[in-house]
Amino acid sequence: MTDYRKINNIVGWVVFFIATIVYVLTLEPTASFWDAGEFIACSYKLLVPHPPGAPFYLLVGRMFSMMAGDPSQVAWWVNLLSALCSSFTVLFLFWTITIFAKKLLIKEGEAPTTGNIMLVMGAGAVGALAYTFSDSAWFSAVEAEVYAMSSFFTAIVFWAMLRWEAKVGEAHSDKWLVLIAYLVGLSIGAHLLNLVTIPALAFIYYYRLYKPTLTGGIIAFAISAVIVVAILWGVIPGLPSIAGKVEVFFVNSLGMPFGSGLILFVILVVAAIAYGIRYSIKHNKRVLNTALLSLVFVLIGYSSYMIIPIRSSYDPTIDENDPDDIMSVVSYLKREQYGDRPLLYGPQYNAQPIGQEEGEMRYVKGKDKYLEAGRKIEPVYDSKDLTLLPRIYSDAPQHIDEYKKWINLREGQMPTFGQNLSFMFNYQLGHMYWRYFLWNFVGRESDVQNAGVVWFSGDEPGLPEQVANSKARNNFLALPLIIGILGLIWQVRKDEKNAFIVGLLFIFTGLAIALYLNQPPTEPRERDYTFAGSYYAFSIWIGLGVIGLAGLLEKVLRSDSARAAVATIVCLLVPGIMAAEGWDDHDRSQRYQSVDSAKNLLDSVAPNGILFTNGDNDTFPLWYAQEVEGYRTDVRVAVLSYLNTDWYVEQMMRPSYKSAPWPLTLGIENYRQGTNDYLPYDEKPQVAAGIDLKQFIDLVKQNHPALQATYGGGTTLMTFPTKTFVLNVDKAKVDQMNFIPAEKEGEIVDQMKWVINKGMLEKKHLVMLDLLATNNWERPVYFSTTVNTADFIGLSEYFQLDGLAYRVVPVKTQGGDMPGYLNKEVMYKNLMKEFEFRNFDDPSIFYDENYYRFTANARDKFGKLAAAYLADGNKARAKELVDYCFKVMPLETVPYDYYTPQFISIYAGLGEEQKAKELLDAMAKKSTGALNYYLAKGALFDMEIQTNLFVMQQLVMAAQELGMKERAAELEQQFTQYLQAMRR
Repeated sequence: MTDYRKINNIVGWVVFFIATIVYVLTLEPTASFWDAGEFIACSYKLLVPHPPGAPFYLLVGRMFSMMAGDPSQVAWWVNLLSALCSSFTVLFLFWTITIFAKKLLIKEGEAPTTGNIMLVMGAGAVGALAYTFSDSAWFSAVEAEVYAMSSFFTAIVFWAMLRWEAKVGEAHSDKWLVLIAYLVGLSIGAHLLNLVTIPALAFIYYYRLYKPTLTGGIIAFAISAVIVVAILWGVIPGLPSIAGKVEVFFVNSLGMPFGSGLILFVILVVAAIAYGIRYSIKHNKRVLNTALLSLVFVLIGYSSYMIIPIRSSYDPTIDENDPDDIMSVVSYLKREQYGDRPLLYGPQYNAQPIGQEEGEMRYVKGKDKYLEAGRKIEPVYDSKDLTLLPRIYSDAPQHIDEYKKWINLREGQMPTFGQNLSFMFNYQLGHMYWRYFLWNFVGRESDVQNAGVVWFSGDEPGLPEQVANSKARNNFLALPLIIGILGLIWQVRKDEKNAFIVGLLFIFTGLAIALYLNQPPTEPRERDYTFAGSYYAFSIWIGLGVIGLAGLLEKVLRSDSARAAVATIVCLLVPGIMAAEGWDDHDRSQRYQSVDSAKNLLDSVAPNGILFTNGDNDTFPLWYAQEVEGYRTDVRVAVLSYLNTDWYVEQMMRPSYKSAPWPLTLGIENYRQGTNDYLPYDEKPQVAAGIDLKQFIDLVKQNHPALQATYGGGTTLMTFPTKTFVLNVDKAKVDQMNFIPAEKEGEIVDQMKWVINKGMLEKKHLVMLDLLATNNWERPVYFSTTVNTADFIGLSEYFQLDGLAYRVVPVKTQGGDMPGYLNKEVMYKNLMKEFEFRNFDDPSIFYDENYYRFTANARDKFGKLAAAYLADGNKARAKELVDYCFKVMPLETVPYDYYTPQFISIYAGLGEEQKAKELLDAMAKKSTGALNYYLAKGALFDMEIQTNLFVMQQLVMAAQELGMKERAAELEQQFTQYLQAMRR
């Protein structure tokens, strides 16, 4: 047995080092898109990320960041945390598989044979390496996200429970249960996914200590569900919620100082637990003692959340939701800013409220007590509009359109229970879980959003170039799936109890999460990483498939060692194929463009500027560049969606590094939640021609009756009386500041006058208007070119494009195919000399569609500027721009995109008609191939269909400009046919 234990440890660590080497070699060197930039920045300086936070992850990430030699290496070191978490997940997966494999092969008390040891080790290696190279696990292992750490906790908790099972009956065996409780508590500070392992752990406990019966199984499951609920709703938000109520009572009702109620509550909880532990020892209540100790260690692990209010109280530069007191911490933990989704019972998408009811009072911290911030209003629905398992619940117009693609939903029809189930099985389980599962163990079609599964040969007729040649097209020949099913069948036949336990782990970390999330019919990106725990569970069966294969070979090969060797070697082909297929699209070791694009955007902004941005990919890389690398900290980045909250507006009122506070007229009292959250349009004939912006802001500050209106329920709101706003311009000051190009200096207006095409102003729009009214051109104000045009609030005629951002200027430009005008010399300097496009000319590097969105934006600016110089007769500059554009972003590595057709007419204008025709033909071939393919696939690929239709339309116009009448007619006919097909 000693030899077995030694071999088991050695082989496990060998597999661990293989996984570590793979992940380190493919690690992203900087911050990737989505949340990685935020997590790296928040780890580096222990800032406060988006709710519900990940404090334990941040603490460990901070330790890793301290190993960096300089700030530019911080991202690599924090990314390394994910790599090591993933390779440790692989290690504990190996040891978990060998525990199950040993139970299948070796009876308790018997000495293992050489053949059995070989087979057990082979099973562990194959299963662990299959998970190593699975698509979702590999993706999370090479970037700074919480999912790798979450998978690690799943792996170590499950392994620890199996170790407890082996130690039952020995002295102090319950220490494993206490360790598990502590790990669960720590995992809360990374991600809540680990909690869904508890039902599987409960059955390991039940099967080990009790004789299984149906009734006993139901009770065991019920107890596990109670534990999950107790932690998920009782411990995490429940204890802080109760503490908040005690705190408000002590401060508001008894006049005690802040914190007094919280301190008393903590003392009472500690005293109650201490009394319970003492009672359990005195009366020899072992189960109660273990349960209370486990609760203590869950709370000790959960205490990592203390970092959130502690760091928030120092008003750091990233301080999302400002959770610096118990009341705001509760809101933070409950993720209230994201709203709720109905789970088991709730309204349909078109249910109409028949009333409303008030929830609990919300409080904010005042000077000497907690101030009432209004009650949360909950709509009340008629019972006929409610249903079990409401899956078709969102009334967002884009979601309703998507619902119709999945079920036969007629206009105005109340969905039936059957339609809700149909959407659940087809979309939420089929498309958003089983598709991801098959990506990992069968094959993936491409990296395009909603890409399907590649089965066996993977050959399809009419496969477009961008799919056929995609590095993300991985074909595993379904071998991992086949071996995994073999392992599942073998375990069910030989060890049904443990097969049930692994099955529970598989279901609760996969299908149950899909049901709990109740996902809407569109997502901004693929969500496969959410279900990594179920891929972990299936990898156990892949490992046990080695034993199953050896069993099938028993009649052919009599020798145990020969069967073990053959089965292991054959099955090792599975992770080998997965590694070979997945390496090129998971290797991020030379990708820098996410941070380069952020720096390019910052470099588009003049010193001390204010930059409005759109969402995660538009903002988090900027946060990384500023917080970690200290790049352009004079620019104040403002996320438009966050500006609808008071805490974020208050942050804009504070200095940040080299950036001074925002110049605003309205105070924070005007922006408090519940005040000026939105301002409806209430037309006043007196100012129909327009209102002075400064006067309007002053009236809002005064809460002037002239702007007040009463709405349903007696609610009084501030309004805006006209959609036309006027801002007087100090022309002398503008001239002195010298930010208008020479050719436009004569066009500076005395008054800016614009129309807001909205029926309601949100808080963010009020902040923007306040800034414009108060700023007086002291600080440059910019919008990222990726911002939704609806948030331009009618200012687009007063835009000046300086690179990748529009500057608000007192020069009116009407007409044209873009907002405002181009500041040609500034843009030329930025595009040609300041901006970085590292490694986009390297065909060996894989970029996904997130990167191509940003290259498309940059390529568009090259085209716009080249066309502007061409219109001015400066062909040399235009050619220089085009040549440089396709040098740093060649068409061989950065595919044709939405904006590329404009280069056809530019080439023609430069006299390079042959290049123009070649580009037109190449794009036409690509777009027709894509349209043939995606139209056959269906409405899931609307974005690709619409993009390629737009390209076709542009190609028709380009062919007409080139005088290619027959080609233009041919393309127009194709365009019409495709358009009709899309409508059908």
